[in-house]
Amino acid sequence: MKTPKTITTLDAIKLVKSNDIIVIGMAGAEPRLFLRDLHLRAAELSGVRVTNCLPFENAEFFINPIYKSSFSVDSWFYGPSLRKAADNGNISFIPNHLHLAGRKRFEHARPNIYVGVATLPDKHGYVSLSLSNVYEKEAIALADTVILEINPNFPRTFGDLEVHMSEVDYFIEADYPAPTLPDAVPNEKDIKIGKFIADQIEDGSTLQLGIGGIPNAVAQQLLHKKDLGIHTEMLTTGFMHLIKAGAANGKKKNTHVGKHVCCFALGTQELYDFIDNNPSVEVLNGNYVNDPHIIGLNDKQVSINTTIEVDLTGQCASESIGYKQFSGTGGQVDTAVGAQNSKGGKSFITLYSTAMVKNHETGEREEISKIVPFLKPGAAVTLSRSDVDYVVTEYGCVSLRGTSIMERVELLISIAHPKFRDGLRQEALKLGYIPGV
Repeated sequence: MKTPKTITTLDAIKLVKSNDIIVIGMAGAEPRLFLRDLHLRAAELSGVRVTNCLPFENAEFFINPIYKSSFSVDSWFYGPSLRKAADNGNISFIPNHLHLAGRKRFEHARPNIYVGVATLPDKHGYVSLSLSNVYEKEAIALADTVILEINPNFPRTFGDLEVHMSEVDYFIEADYPAPTLPDAVPNEKDIKIGKFIADQIEDGSTLQLGIGGIPNAVAQQLLHKKDLGIHTEMLTTGFMHLIKAGAANGKKKNTHVGKHVCCFALGTQELYDFIDNNPSVEVLNGNYVNDPHIIGLNDKQVSINTTIEVDLTGQCASESIGYKQFSGTGGQVDTAVGAQNSKGGKSFITLYSTAMVKNHETGEREEISKIVPFLKPGAAVTLSRSDVDYVVTEYGCVSLRGTSIMERVELLISIAHPKFRDGLRQEALKLGYIPGV
């Protein structure tokens, strides 16, 4: 589709100036062609700051440290590519809650350029931002220059992510496939955790799920439920299975009745085929979808998130391993608090009871408990102990709502791996969390 606004990728990167702030579409909305070639301008540029979220592309401009004087990255959520490049010295994390990520960032650093992905324009001149509306529409409204890679392989989705051609400065024609994530097969631990959670979910509940083995196990255990609703940050393949099975129809929701609401989608090609031109799916702005007040408007709202480690008081470190940034806060606090705002709502934090990690002294891998007396030094507390509700491992599901520290210690030890329970109790005694005999 040629228009007067159609340019090449090389033309697009020529629009970048030194000290520009560039905002990139999130996850599946990454502009692959622009990111692939941006480093070609390195010799002419300095101080360019790129803001992204959950990137998948191993873009040369930040993977290769030779470009760090030209480009830096500020990210709302790390993925594997950023974790790998974090030691280059030009990558930094933006602490945030997802529903305010765009607003707060753009108040601090207004974007000069927005670059993302969209579908081809329809007969009315509108494109769909397709797979993500977390902050993208906000960035488009503020950016001096808007560039979209229009791609026939991306699903046309509905909600409030339609953009008219008049709001776009330049189009790049693209033909790469939409990035997919395989439908993770739950393992034995995932299935146990999934069953514990599914037992707590009533017919007519509204769901928020993440991605991976545990959320997929939960979804599998819910296929027999009735009248489930979907109000979630991320629409996954697991949700699609619930909709196709008739378990999720949204009839009992108080908002967007009969609609499946999210702010981005990521999963298999089957998911993308399902949401393409599907008016039952609404991809709405992340500032709205993840607002804890909005989440709480639906009765029996259920939030399911994962964490890296939990201390005996209930603090959840979900985004860093010690001081090393691993992922991001994302919508964990948004959805956990939102679910507890809901009448009959529940928030679940899930984790395996143990992990295999490398012992830096011996070099050998050893099993450690993920329920710990205290978090690793420097660990970011993602979900505070005041906001935690249910915690689930493969050994059980406990509710910390309204409990004292003394009660929490006993509850969390009860779902720790058996071989670590005595040691955790001894540490709790030393810390004064529980009384001695």
